[in-house]
Amino acid sequence: MPADGQSHIRIARPSRDLAAAERFWCAGLGLSVVYRVEGGDRAGEHDLLMVGWPDASWHLELVHEAARPVEPRPSEEDLLVIYLDEAVPEELVDRLTQHGGTRVASPNPYWNEWGVTIEDPDGYRLVLCRRGWSNS
Repeated sequence: MPADGQSHIRIARPSRDLAAAERFWCAGLGLSVVYRVEGGDRAGEHDLLMVGWPDASWHLELVHEAARPVEPRPSEEDLLVIYLDEAVPEELVDRLTQHGGTRVASPNPYWNEWGVTIEDPDGYRLVLCRRGWSNS
């Protein structure tokens, strides 16, 4: 079956600290742990944390290999944008920062006008956008 609009998407990223990432994405944003596995200390064995909303067609995979850690290398343009189609709740922004996020200004004025940008503990950026979006 070819890929189409119903295909599930996995966004995979390295993480320095899966516990910190879980606090941000789950306790902060409200995602659920959809899968977790703990690896060992040998090369090729890794810890894996997958988070998302159970009914979503995407999830984040966060991985850490103790024997050969990969340092996250996000840029200020590596964005995960969530279109809320309403004002960004200040309580949500506060919860994200209380759980390890850092509110930052975007180099793109569009995101500063239409949303709030928050860096996760690994430096990847989450944009909460007050606009809506549809591909159709």
